[in-house]
Amino acid sequence: MEEKELHLRDYLKILNKRRYTILTFFIIAVTISMINTFSAVPVYKATTKLLIEKIPRSEIINNFYYDPFDPDFYETQYQLIKSVTVAKKVVSLLNLEKRYDSFKRNEKDTPPAEGMKGWFHDLYSTITHLFQISNSNINGIKKKTPSEEVLVSDSSLKARNLSKVVSNGIIIEPVKNSRIVNISYVSTNPELSPLIVNSIANAYIEAILEMKMSSSKLAIKWMTEKANEEQVKLKNAEKELQAYIKENDIVTIEDRMTLTPQKLSQMGSQHLQAETKKRELELLYNNAKTIGKSFDKAETIPAIASNPAFQSLKLQISNVEQEIMDLSKKYGKKHPVMIRAISELDALKKKKNREISRITEYIKNDYELAILTEKKLRDVLSQTKSEAMNLNQKFIQYNIIKGKIENSRQLYEGLIKKIREHNITENVQTVNVWVVEKAEIPEGPLNKNSNRQILMAILLGLAGGMSLALFLEYLDNTIKSYEDVEEKLGIPVFGITPVMKNTAVPAEAVLKEPMSLYSEGYKNIRTSLLLSSAQAHPQNVLITSMGAGEGKTVTSINLAASIAQAGLSVLLIDADLRKPRIHKIFGMDNLKGLSTILAGASDFDVIKKGVTENLDIIFSGPIPPNPAELIGSVKMNELLQFFSDKYDILIFDSPPLLTVSESRILSKAMDTTIVVAKSGKTTYEATKRGMKLLDDIGSNITGLVINAVEIEKKDHYYYYNYSETEATSKKVSL
Repeated sequence: MEEKELHLRDYLKILNKRRYTILTFFIIAVTISMINTFSAVPVYKATTKLLIEKIPRSEIINNFYYDPFDPDFYETQYQLIKSVTVAKKVVSLLNLEKRYDSFKRNEKDTPPAEGMKGWFHDLYSTITHLFQISNSNINGIKKKTPSEEVLVSDSSLKARNLSKVVSNGIIIEPVKNSRIVNISYVSTNPELSPLIVNSIANAYIEAILEMKMSSSKLAIKWMTEKANEEQVKLKNAEKELQAYIKENDIVTIEDRMTLTPQKLSQMGSQHLQAETKKRELELLYNNAKTIGKSFDKAETIPAIASNPAFQSLKLQISNVEQEIMDLSKKYGKKHPVMIRAISELDALKKKKNREISRITEYIKNDYELAILTEKKLRDVLSQTKSEAMNLNQKFIQYNIIKGKIENSRQLYEGLIKKIREHNITENVQTVNVWVVEKAEIPEGPLNKNSNRQILMAILLGLAGGMSLALFLEYLDNTIKSYEDVEEKLGIPVFGITPVMKNTAVPAEAVLKEPMSLYSEGYKNIRTSLLLSSAQAHPQNVLITSMGAGEGKTVTSINLAASIAQAGLSVLLIDADLRKPRIHKIFGMDNLKGLSTILAGASDFDVIKKGVTENLDIIFSGPIPPNPAELIGSVKMNELLQFFSDKYDILIFDSPPLLTVSESRILSKAMDTTIVVAKSGKTTYEATKRGMKLLDDIGSNITGLVINAVEIEKKDHYYYYNYSETEATSKKVSL
């Protein structure tokens, strides 16, 4: 079901209904405000303007504190200004531990409430002091009581307390888009406020310088200790280097380490050339050895063929052979000229062979020399490599020791440089502070505008009261008006009954006060019940509620009496076999009743005559051990059939629906069921849960009665004509 949209009139209705809550809250708020306003101690606020700037980055100093884009700089300064350290300096500068009492306000200016508060405070201090003295005597502790120590202790404690007071009283208000800061102090003495706030700037500057100097001293001390350590390390490293040089005789190790790689490279190159030459000569020599006795193959060897002597002999042989060929054309073989020419040719060939042998022997010698040269160069290269490795190992250790010396020297010199820089910049201020405007004595107290405070209290009281009323209404989920019931539960409201304030016995209000508004409410409920059916009025009616104390018994009695007054015969049956009340209300015994009929212990002759005509009553009888079984027995159906023939309407007062099962059992056999809800007590959740239980078993729920409704006089006519109007409209529609 959709929630009803609230209009302005709904809110006004809520506020009107809870006007006493609003009024109570308003009175309390205004009263507290007036007490605070008229009993408040006058306070005075003095303000000074400071200009706070960061000093630009120094070439000597290089740390994060001077970052021009530091977003936390000003907030850090504000916290320093409000610190207890600055407050202690203010107390010390002004000597407040001795002068503070002179700034106390005169007694005539003290409000009554403040004077009473001070009297109780003095009394508490006296009692505490006496208790401490007695406690000390009981424990047998003898404290030192020289006047000097007591004065020093009291003065120190007072200074600490005053420092906290000053720190808590400082108010910092930065001026937007500027470096101006308003520093204020609130005090009960108009002369003390400007005195303290004007001293804050000096105390703040002193605190910054002290922090800077303290930090510098610690840094210089640490760096001095580290410099001494590095100086000792440097001396030890230098001694170690000298000892190593002397032990390994490496005075010229750097020059040797420079020349050795060059020599090693040169020797490697020479050895490679010698080895290459040896291999070439080895190949040439092997070719030369293959000639053997066949000198004709010599010409195939380049080294022999390119020899000038061999080429000259070869040319001479070629010329002689040509000459012989020419002579053979003229002379025969035995001609002396031919013989001489052939002899010359043989001599040249022998000479050529001897030259080939000589060249071959020369190649052999060159090869053997190349072998010796390569071997010698290989030995020298190996020796040079060994020497280089030995030098390299020595040089590595040499460089390690030398590196230690360099590191120690650099650290030592760097620390000495930093120490000098700190000594130079020790007194350099990191923040510039100027007093732009000094504080003056305030013209009047800060809280002198009592009318404004009272007006604010009135507004807050009204707003708070209305908010509280709306909040309580939001939390209140109980049934209160018939409009909400019909909208949220979907069942008609037969009527409402007001709270009975002047009637001693509400259950007999219809009988004893028939002309009262309370009786009118039940007449409306009677009308709604009788017209709830289109054919005829319901004969068997069950009255139930969700829980105990919601008025179902009172409703049952008054509704039965109201119907009886209309001329219908009514039988009221107390079906609550657990906590029956009807017999107590009428002051009769309960020896026989419904339980004895259902148990078979008595007949249907247990009817009691009511206090009015047409009304009879059957009480519950003794409380049985098994009420649910009796209510659900066959005897109950016989009882309904028997009395339905004798009476126009049977009204059953049943136990609460959500606590026991008898109501559900009875509602199954009833023509109609009426649910009673108490205004401001019965919740919608409980009612919905109970109605679901009845719907699940097919019970006929025809309406709901709202009991104990708070009704204003102006609403009497509206409420008590509602049911009659509804009933009339239903009758007309029939």
